[in-house]
Amino acid sequence: MEVSVYNIKGEDTGRKVTLNDSIFGIEPNDHAIYLDVKQFMANQRQGTHKSKERSEISGSTRKIGRQKGGGGARRGDMNSPVLVGGGRVFGPKPRDYSFKLNKKVKALARRSALSYKAQNNAIVIVEDFSFGAPKTKNFIEITKNLKVSTGKVLMILPEANKNVYLSARNVKGANVQTVSGLNTYRVLDAGVVVFTEKALSAIDNILDAKKEA
Repeated sequence: MEVSVYNIKGEDTGRKVTLNDSIFGIEPNDHAIYLDVKQFMANQRQGTHKSKERSEISGSTRKIGRQKGGGGARRGDMNSPVLVGGGRVFGPKPRDYSFKLNKKVKALARRSALSYKAQNNAIVIVEDFSFGAPKTKNFIEITKNLKVSTGKVLMILPEANKNVYLSARNVKGANVQTVSGLNTYRVLDAGVVVFTEKALSAIDNILDAKKEA
């Protein structure tokens, strides 16, 4: 699949690049996508939820009623779960929600997500660029020139660029990622994925299934 290369002014340079079929042209694996997105979302959870159990409630331990004959549940003390203000039974405890996922499954999920974007013509290639200083106005101008400013846009850079990142930080719906930090959730969440030319070359080295084998 060939895609035109644009400059930051939104003009067609007349050059075309061929998208790697082993990355952008595979049959998407929905289950791999599900697992990778599930892991990403699980990793975002703090897992700090906690409720007090019976032994952690501050209250008198005096027995407040007869053991039998009251007509209701046994209430040993004021901390009993059957009373208002008592401890909670089987309440949430701090835990780690993260889980392991094989590297090949994660790579397959990313290739599947990128293939979906390619099928929907939601991939744009732009010439390599950089900012001398953080400037939100310049980033917005580029997205307008490329006609990707109306929705969520994910821009992929070959390596970290602080000025570009800071320029996009306050733009609603915009996200800047490096090739090494690319994840399935961000790709699917974006309406359009914008690659710089060097980023497109770099992603071949990371996700090419033939090189993995």
